[in-house]
Amino acid sequence: MLILAHRGACRAAPENTVAAFREAAAQGADGVELDVHRSADGELVVHLDAEVPGIGVLGEHPAADIRAALPSVPTLAEALDACEGMLVNVEVKNLPGDADYDPDDRVAAAVVGLLHARGGRDDVLVSSFNLASIDRVRELDGGLPTAFLTLVGFDPLDAVAVVADRGHAALHPDVRSLVGPVAGATAERAHAAGVAVNAWTVNLPEEVRRLAAAGVDAVITDVPDLARAALAGSDR
Repeated sequence: MLILAHRGACRAAPENTVAAFREAAAQGADGVELDVHRSADGELVVHLDAEVPGIGVLGEHPAADIRAALPSVPTLAEALDACEGMLVNVEVKNLPGDADYDPDDRVAAAVVGLLHARGGRDDVLVSSFNLASIDRVRELDGGLPTAFLTLVGFDPLDAVAVVADRGHAALHPDVRSLVGPVAGATAERAHAAGVAVNAWTVNLPEEVRRLAAAGVDAVITDVPDLARAALAGSDR
């Protein structure tokens, strides 16, 4: 089972920063999960929230102004460089109701464009809670793996069918929806459909081991070092 560091090793360094991504590698993570938004001038910036107190909506400011106000916020290109050799789960933040919601899915298109410009050298999985966003990625590049994020109220067994029908590579269910035998049943159904299951956010060692035994393909965790130790049989 793969270990993906949630916004980097976010308990050891500020989340969604180059420092957090490098710390994730040092802690033995196989990859990282990060969040992207689009600046007013089309740059992809890595940050959880669309709106930042004291600055406003990131999408209303050019990248240079964002960098001046938030020096620790990397561009997606900088994050990919810092994560060389690791899998990078790029989450496109674009739900209706978000402060920077864009029905034209320019963030999804910009992610594909950046990856093409980088010559395909990055190991990337693009995910979103918005099916339209990952559908857009597949329209632009059918070879780029995509994943559908779901919340606890979405039955993961039903979600597998949605993911498979739309040709996405993975389902990312909230771990709270994978209770008891549901985890194994979801993994079994997903694998039969050629779909991976990557659960979020998994921080307890016993949960890491339970999901591994159930056949879940990856956990997205705030504590990659503890998850790695749990897989090795330790609760340090």
